[in-house]
Amino acid sequence: MADVPETFSPRPPTMGQALLPLIVLVGLLALSVRLYGDAASGGPNQLALLLAAMVAALVGIRNGLAWRDIQEAIVRAVAMATAAIFILLAVGSLIGAWMLCGTVPTLIDYGLRIMDASWFYPAACCLCAVVSLAIGSSWTTAGTIGVALIGVAQGLGLSPAITAGAVVSGSYFGDKMSPLSDTTNLAPAAAGSDLFAHIRHMLWTTLPAFVAAVVLYSVIGSGAEGAVELGDLQAAMRREFAIGPWLLVPLLVVLLLAVRGFPAFPAILIGALLGAVFAAVFQPDQAVRLAGDETLSRPMAVLSGAWRALFEGYRSETGVAAVDRLLSRGGMGSMLSTVWLIVSAMAFGGAMERAGLLERLIRSILAAARSTGSLISATLATSLTTNILAADQFIAIIIPGRIFRGEYARRGLAPVNLSRALEDAGTLTSALVPWNTCGAYMAATLGVATLDYAPYAFLNWLTPLVAAGFAYSGFKILRTEAPAAEITHRTVV
Repeated sequence: MADVPETFSPRPPTMGQALLPLIVLVGLLALSVRLYGDAASGGPNQLALLLAAMVAALVGIRNGLAWRDIQEAIVRAVAMATAAIFILLAVGSLIGAWMLCGTVPTLIDYGLRIMDASWFYPAACCLCAVVSLAIGSSWTTAGTIGVALIGVAQGLGLSPAITAGAVVSGSYFGDKMSPLSDTTNLAPAAAGSDLFAHIRHMLWTTLPAFVAAVVLYSVIGSGAEGAVELGDLQAAMRREFAIGPWLLVPLLVVLLLAVRGFPAFPAILIGALLGAVFAAVFQPDQAVRLAGDETLSRPMAVLSGAWRALFEGYRSETGVAAVDRLLSRGGMGSMLSTVWLIVSAMAFGGAMERAGLLERLIRSILAAARSTGSLISATLATSLTTNILAADQFIAIIIPGRIFRGEYARRGLAPVNLSRALEDAGTLTSALVPWNTCGAYMAATLGVATLDYAPYAFLNWLTPLVAAGFAYSGFKILRTEAPAAEITHRTVV
């Protein structure tokens, strides 16, 4: 019998059906943390996400979808994260190579000389903001400057969680305000606004939040003192590595490539490979030790050690516990559990979107948004919810932008209001969700769990609050001059 084209339209989901996978996910994640604590992201959370994805798939099948439809949606969703996965693996190699070649130890050594514990947190935030603004990438900033700052903080005896929060805040401020950033270009494209008008409009919500964040870091760090003997720590690193300014060349190369608009993955991979070359040239004894194979000739052992740092990371054996904890990091292998988390999260988001559950939740929020303040707040809440459910900041910008754009136009609100709201929540809250690609990346790169640094990522949760306050007060909410009907005709997707 010939195949008959399928014309059946699946039934729209109910609110109860839309909430069911979310309830299952929250329950399983809570149980995962209760049973496994800090180790929950090493497998239990991934299983929770996949089980919740299956619940979403069953709801879709119950409403008339075929498994093939859901499977294809999951594959597409995972494919969206492929670029992030490759960047993550490259960062793992970069950290391992930069540990072995001495780039990170040199940064730590210089940082311990220059940085003072009492103003370290605000300085870390501002430094990351400047670098990220210049290169347009929070990921590259955290993977380079951020890693070094975590090391300096540990050397000073300061909190890695607060330091990671400062790194994330600064990195996302620069990323959000830079015209080189992908999300900064995506948000106005989704909302129909001009890029530079969008950036100017974001200053009103982002700059006050950033200033408040710097003040909070200053208050937290006031009176702090180094809790370890820095002389011993620096001496141990100098016994293990040849420290010198020439070892900062790999870092400068990566930053230069980023400023010139080079794609993140090849830029970071080039930095990792350059670090491996520098390791062979400047730290051959450490490369031989890392190789751990006495049967190899010295040149081959150096090559083996540099190669091992790329895929397995660096393992310090100075005998000084503080130094060994500080420097034993990196390698592609260290990122595999994070890759697993991202794939599982994207599978859940893909199943939720294809089954229509995500749109059902969002449209319920839209129905309740009657005033301008509630509409903008609904946009913020929707982007946050999408970050949680779909686990990707790009989806958290695109989907709400698609759904809310017509409503903003109908009410005579300028598109920059929508694009700003999409970034205030969609971009910034992504780093606060452990299974989001951004939260998982930051945790894996900085070596601090997402939920540990999230309370200290002040910019990332203050900005949506400032945006909601402005929305309800009417401050800096721009309106269009054209009639609503004309606006709707011109701007609705």
